[in-house]
Amino acid sequence: MLDIASAFRPAPGYLDTPSYGRPARATATALRRAVRAWEHGTLDPVALDGSVARMRAAYATLVGAQAEDVALAGSTSQVVGMVAASLPDGARVVVADGDFSSVCLPFLADPRLEVVVVPLARIVAETRRGADLVAVSAVQSADGAVLDLDALAAAASASGTRTLVDASHSAGWMPMRARDFDVTVTSTYKWLGTPRGIALAAVRPEADWVRPVGASWYGSDAPWDSLYGPDVALSATARRLDTSPPWQLVEAGAVALELLVRQGVEEIGRHSVGLANDFRALVGLPAGDSPIVSVAGVDPRALSRAGIRAAARGGRARLGFYVYNDAKDVETAASAIRVAQAA
Repeated sequence: MLDIASAFRPAPGYLDTPSYGRPARATATALRRAVRAWEHGTLDPVALDGSVARMRAAYATLVGAQAEDVALAGSTSQVVGMVAASLPDGARVVVADGDFSSVCLPFLADPRLEVVVVPLARIVAETRRGADLVAVSAVQSADGAVLDLDALAAAASASGTRTLVDASHSAGWMPMRARDFDVTVTSTYKWLGTPRGIALAAVRPEADWVRPVGASWYGSDAPWDSLYGPDVALSATARRLDTSPPWQLVEAGAVALELLVRQGVEEIGRHSVGLANDFRALVGLPAGDSPIVSVAGVDPRALSRAGIRAAARGGRARLGFYVYNDAKDVETAASAIRVAQAA
């Protein structure tokens, strides 16, 4: 077990982190404290700027960026939509077939853009051929398939293709170099364990083509001096893209991210993928490189009856192993899978 495991309340059989991550005790405490302060009228929005800064710094550490690269948003689709709106008329955008809809729909919904859908296995080759933008998830939500990010970065550099990477299922357990890509966005309520309603995007300095389509007062370097009138200077950093922070959530978000930073991404990855591979071995699947496992021929309701919380995606059971899971979860899930498959 990882040291970080003791920070969570026991929840045997919870293998649904790809849907939402469980909060650590300290994260849940911070959220309750913020709600209580809101209820009593003592919540201090100005002081919470410090929590936002801590989130930027921790996220940057987790994905291989700098704090000044990090923009605050509410969802992945919001960031993807901003990127879509920043592209010129007629831009050619390549996306992966079967990727999470929030990575694709903002481009498909924009009639100015030409969107090309290719199999995930062809994404790097299409990037090498060149496009105005390639948008793809680092790890697929449905089945945990892992994209070769080094190959994607090399292909994009060689062809001059702009890149958007959704790290919602990789940030926290997969070492990354976000500055290899123009935009690396993450919905943090999954593997990063924050409350839902926070997304963070690492935008490398060269990606100044990304416009603050929803420009906010919080996009200034001095937001509390930028509340009124048109004479507001947006930040020269990624902060120019910020949305207004969800005050009740940001302290809990900072606590959650800092907890993962203290444990370390590489150690988390070894633990999580190791458990997933132990499970794969027990159910007759080949070893993989992802903590997400997709199993055919299993009704998740049968898993639920065995005390396993998992999801159904693409007609298959989807299980995710993470920092709060252990060998007993592996054994219980494998036993439940074998029983369900034999039924």
